[in-house]
Amino acid sequence: MKHLLSTADLSRDEAIGVLDTAAQMAATQSREIKKLPTLRGRTVVNLFFEDSTRTRISFETAAKRLSADVINFSAKGSSVSKGESLKDTALTLHAMGADAVVVRHWASGAPAQLAHAGWLDAAILNAGDGTHMHPTQALLDAYTIRRHLAGPGAPRGGAGDEGVGADLAGIRVAIVGDVLHSRVARANVRLLHTLGAEVTLVSPPTLLPVGVHTWPCRTSYDLDATLAGWQPDAVMMLRVQRERMSGGSGAFFPSPLEYTRYFGLDARRLALLGDHAIVMHPGPMNRGLEISAEAADSDRAVIVEQVANGVAVRMAALYLLLSGTTEGISL
Repeated sequence: MKHLLSTADLSRDEAIGVLDTAAQMAATQSREIKKLPTLRGRTVVNLFFEDSTRTRISFETAAKRLSADVINFSAKGSSVSKGESLKDTALTLHAMGADAVVVRHWASGAPAQLAHAGWLDAAILNAGDGTHMHPTQALLDAYTIRRHLAGPGAPRGGAGDEGVGADLAGIRVAIVGDVLHSRVARANVRLLHTLGAEVTLVSPPTLLPVGVHTWPCRTSYDLDATLAGWQPDAVMMLRVQRERMSGGSGAFFPSPLEYTRYFGLDARRLALLGDHAIVMHPGPMNRGLEISAEAADSDRAVIVEQVANGVAVRMAALYLLLSGTTEGISL
């Protein structure tokens, strides 16, 4: 694995390898000294053309925990905002000796262009491109699901500590909300299918993309029926991305109140879930729109844990891309 651009590129064994490595990384983070020497002397560049404090800090933390040198490059206020091309930016990073470049870009396909154009010799990690993909978010979501639902003693069984070596066969995941604008949904559908999970997308028809019938999942317009009848093991609420909606959110649903009434997760809908079911959200949340404060703060919610797991998963991704092996992780 030279780059991490899309969850569609990962085989089952590769995906499980990343999750297992993340479990090893997570085990080292309970120590008093959390740093590992594994990427000492390597340079990781966070190249963000789109704002995302949460993702940037997570990648920065992951790289520093592996003892890599980190350069944060923001497009705002840089030469990019003055008209510098993606190619010229890549050539600059190549001259600086970047070993890995974490790319977040408003245009779908930008990380793939960096990876295949030959402008720089570095591992490319896609940290979100347009409405296309967000592979590390999907991996941290899968890691969180596996910890709760596929480990020893969990409802779906599993192999080893925290489900190490296990896939997500038979686990049911409902992904709810603004699928149309969500790279998180696209990345998760592909990865969860690869790992054997069953996925249902729940959304108003105006927020489902053209061609969704070709995706390896079910679709539903009825959240209550999905929760009560299908009984998902995990419910992943998606943020309503008003900033990506031309004409405003009113072009996609009549009002925030109506959206919440039909597709928001609240206390009443929490009660429809099985005792073991978990609630997820990639963040940032629109509390009171797609998820109520009561649901977000409930015992079922693993939203804060997702953030913590993101560091371990991104440590794993950086380590595997730059070392090519799981050997030598000091546990």
